[in-house]
Amino acid sequence: MSGIPSSSTVALPADLSFEDALAELERIVRGLEGGQQRLEEAITAYERGSLLRRHCEAKLREAEMRVEKIVTAGDGSVQLRPVAGQGAGQDLDEEIPF
Repeated sequence: MSGIPSSSTVALPADLSFEDALAELERIVRGLEGGQQRLEEAITAYERGSLLRRHCEAKLREAEMRVEKIVTAGDGSVQLRPVAGQGAGQDLDEEIPF
């Protein structure tokens, strides 16, 4: 057995980090590419990999939404500006706390 739980019975934990999900996904891909798994194990691994891929994509979307452009003002202070199309109504002069 591969030790990979079936995606139909085990959901991904909500606090699973992008890095941990990506590392597990990479292990699954290597295992599938190796071609040494039994058919049922390969199908289960593929299902788990599909869940992990969607989880990683969601985490990346979340990160993209939080990305802000760092700019230096004329007086030398560092400020945050939302990426184009984000943050309507946010304070554009919010300074970085460091």
